[in-house]
Amino acid sequence: MQKILLIIGAALFLLVSSALYTVKETQTAIKLRLGEIVSVETVAGLKFKMPFVNNVVKFDNRIQTLDAPAERFLTGEKKNVIVDSYVKWRILDAEQFYKSTGGNIARTNNRLTQIIKTGLKSEFSKRTIADVVSGERSQIMANIVKLAKKDIAEFGIEIIDVRIKRIDLSQEVSNSVYRRMQAERQRVAKEFRSKGAEEAEIIRAAADKERTIILANAYRDSEKIRGEGDAISAGNYAEAYNQNVDFYSFYRSLESYKKSFSSQSDILVLNPNTEFFRHFNPEVE
Repeated sequence: MQKILLIIGAALFLLVSSALYTVKETQTAIKLRLGEIVSVETVAGLKFKMPFVNNVVKFDNRIQTLDAPAERFLTGEKKNVIVDSYVKWRILDAEQFYKSTGGNIARTNNRLTQIIKTGLKSEFSKRTIADVVSGERSQIMANIVKLAKKDIAEFGIEIIDVRIKRIDLSQEVSNSVYRRMQAERQRVAKEFRSKGAEEAEIIRAAADKERTIILANAYRDSEKIRGEGDAISAGNYAEAYNQNVDFYSFYRSLESYKKSFSSQSDILVLNPNTEFFRHFNPEVE
């Protein structure tokens, strides 16, 4: 009897355990009866099903992340770029999701990968490298989300966001861009040097002109002052000479003697009766 009771108890336990299931807050459950959908459970808690008749499929209703593999795309300039992106999505309609994909997450990710790849290819083909790298990245992602929402409507899922993590240039494009940037920088540097040399010549010419004008004005003023001084000096000499002609003549003669005989090595051969010695020979006067 004890064995029979144990067997009956075990059977009842298995029956009850197979008739109950739980739905977590992060899950959505679909109850099936012989492959057909009976109900969709969105409220968390303990649920009941008919053993051996109903089966339950559970889905995670949280946001999923699809990290797509990096792909090569051609820009409007026919240049290859390597794009690494990811997609945020979640199940919006569990019943529709199950009908369209069979509840297979991997199949859904594969389909999303193709949709995003097509959208990226279309968007990149319309733009240059400069546009996709910096100028219009936000617009590209917004357009892809808009286009993808139309393609995934039948899957019962919702795309939250599409983001481009990195855009790399292929090696040949990188080398080409580097050479172009180097040539551009050299051109700009040459232009700056040329402008600098031109400005230097202008400044140097202006400085030389100003110097010439300053020197000319200074020479003019100095000559004017010298002339005025010479005129005053000549006037003073004339006035002094007129006051005492004999003394002034004698003084000038002494100055001449002083300059003439300042060096003992000088030899002068002169007639003593000349005008030069008239103050040494009164008879000359």
